[in-house]
Amino acid sequence: MRRNVGKLSNGKVFVVSAPSGCGKTTLCDKLLRAGFALANSISMTTRSPRPGEKRGVDYHFVSREHFLELVKKGAFLEYEENFGNLYGTPTEFIEANLAKGASVLLNVDVKGAMKVLRAYPDRSVLIFVLPPSIKVLKERLHQRKSDSLSDMARRLALAKKEILYSDKYDYRIVNDKLEDAYRELKRIVKKELEDSHNA
Repeated sequence: MRRNVGKLSNGKVFVVSAPSGCGKTTLCDKLLRAGFALANSISMTTRSPRPGEKRGVDYHFVSREHFLELVKKGAFLEYEENFGNLYGTPTEFIEANLAKGASVLLNVDVKGAMKVLRAYPDRSVLIFVLPPSIKVLKERLHQRKSDSLSDMARRLALAKKEILYSDKYDYRIVNDKLEDAYRELKRIVKKELEDSHNA
């Protein structure tokens, strides 16, 4: 699916989605380190940090009470509950960057992506990262060793549902080999940014 996203000279909202275990966070991190003119939208969550995660870098970790207070104030562009934890994208950061013509990178799930698309239909560039197969995804989740067997089963069931949304995205990337997937992601972002500047 393609929309007319190339004719705006102001900032774009790049949205990367994928089922858990497909490498979207790794791909987004590599993209940000590559020096593209992208502001990284850091999501807020009520879950605890995983080993190696840093506050204010990977996520803004907050209490459930604080998160719900912000929901009441309308502070999120989108928010969802997954596996008992809340995740949200603060609106203020997105608006501030778009106002000055900067593009933003979001790493959100499919429900969040659809909300972003509704909020910014002419500025959104939606990119979906797919696993080579469900079998490979299951192996990757098992290797991660961060989920119980029941959580892993739920993630796989959710992955199958999320993949059905992929045809609503502007681009789809199969992450079989990380470097190949990253090369394709970089090509897409470069093209979209150039289209924006040349409009």
